[in-house]
Amino acid sequence: MNRRKFLKYGGILGGTGLLTGLYTWQVEPFWLEFTHVPMKIRNLPEALSGKRLMQISDIHIGKRSRNSYIKDAFVRAAAYKPDFVAYTGDFITYDSTLQFDRLYELMGYAPKGSLGTVAVLGNHDYGAHWKESHVADKVAEILGHRKVHVLRNEQQSFAGLNFIGIDDKWGTFFHPENVMPHWDRQGANIVLCHNPDVMDLPVWNGYNSWVISGHTHGGQCKPPFLPPPLLPVDNKRYTSGLFDFADGRTLYINRALGFSWQVRFNVRPEITIFELTPA
Repeated sequence: MNRRKFLKYGGILGGTGLLTGLYTWQVEPFWLEFTHVPMKIRNLPEALSGKRLMQISDIHIGKRSRNSYIKDAFVRAAAYKPDFVAYTGDFITYDSTLQFDRLYELMGYAPKGSLGTVAVLGNHDYGAHWKESHVADKVAEILGHRKVHVLRNEQQSFAGLNFIGIDDKWGTFFHPENVMPHWDRQGANIVLCHNPDVMDLPVWNGYNSWVISGHTHGGQCKPPFLPPPLLPVDNKRYTSGLFDFADGRTLYINRALGFSWQVRFNVRPEITIFELTPA
């Protein structure tokens, strides 16, 4: 290869790398996708057939987030007029009490379900090293003020649909044994659980319905046709999307609205809209 060709192809490769870097930094982290998924639920009341459950996960309000993006996402999501909304953790990336003020402000725009709005906490809601219980308590308090019912190893029914909330696996209040022995086999149930690794723990007591999670962000960056190289879970099978289990459980992992670091490639941010139908 002569010098002219070397410079030509080097310039092409350099330009392609620059454009890819700009895309992963400034475009895809804010290119929100609304994903529609059918959700067949055992014992679903007839009146709830066709209703919508919206899942929002991993908002990550913090010094790296962009208020305008989160606000716009919430406004767009609210336009769908969901019947239920479930938030599956990591509302903030805690750095200082400023995140509490931003959380309170932005949750004023957050979509609420006409029939019910519930949430569980994620590991980042527990502050440094996931061990600051007072941070999690404050997040739960703020969400309560914004009419979001936080489930901490407890359950609550809305209009005949029962939500079971398991607190975060890495936090200080992970006690699924407080709620899973008491789930109603004759009811319509959905579990909210931030970390999908809980699926592999012996805590389920015969549970055979849906579990919706977040935590992984889908890996945030994924080479085409290959799994993401970095996932914050023990079971690397848990990337994003649907997973069926032989015992009747169905897991859905949301790809996250926000990010820990402002970079995404081939893993767009997501808000999930489930359409409820009887199993």
